[in-house]
Amino acid sequence: MEQIRFIDLEIHTAFENMAIDEAIMLALKEGIVPPTLRLYRWNPSAVSIGTFQGMLDEVDVDFCNSRSIDFIRRITGGGAVYHDFEGEVTYSIILPKGHRLAPTDILESYRLLCSGIIKALNHLGIESEFKPINDVNAGGKKISGNAMTRRHSCMLQHGTILLDLDVNLMFSILKVPQEKISDKMIADVKERVTSIRDILDRDVSIGELQDALKIGFSEALKIDLTPDRLSDAELHTMNKLVQDKYTTHEWNFSR
Repeated sequence: MEQIRFIDLEIHTAFENMAIDEAIMLALKEGIVPPTLRLYRWNPSAVSIGTFQGMLDEVDVDFCNSRSIDFIRRITGGGAVYHDFEGEVTYSIILPKGHRLAPTDILESYRLLCSGIIKALNHLGIESEFKPINDVNAGGKKISGNAMTRRHSCMLQHGTILLDLDVNLMFSILKVPQEKISDKMIADVKERVTSIRDILDRDVSIGELQDALKIGFSEALKIDLTPDRLSDAELHTMNKLVQDKYTTHEWNFSR
């Protein structure tokens, strides 16, 4: 099977995580590193918005500051996402243009890469399916959201797999007026979104999900994961991107 560089579960800030994803893209473009899959968590917890969204339109920044929750703009599209340190694992996969796992058809590309999540959930005992355009559903409810960008002659897809879900906290972070939040609204979200622990009704650990994702991506995408770490060049680029881009007001509040 094809070998893919694998960076096992790491913990970073929101700014570092987004900078690492872009740094890998830039290194891959230059031929410094091979195609890469990585797993990561966000500490502190954070909310990310899609590249075309406005931070002040989507996020209650004051509430986030009061709870030490980071907020950041992604280079991928899609909506605002709360990344709970204890409640999710995020993956990213970076591939060169023309790679067999990066077909030109966007929907087919999502379908192909999300098969790794579906296989991982299957290993945990959860039946799931791809839900166009970019979700994975279990029992008719969203359990994974994914986003993609194609730039630097590469394709980046990253996404979340929910271990747990705190709907009340999510509503406090996102720009939903408190007076509009109702029991019905919270119930509606719980009807549309689910988590691994909710489905299995047990305290599934981060490690269990981590292991399932490694197996799932390997089997579904027919790849051998080769353990590795970020190169010095990637770390240098990451630090520069954190300082010059991802922590700046200009980037995060540009719309």
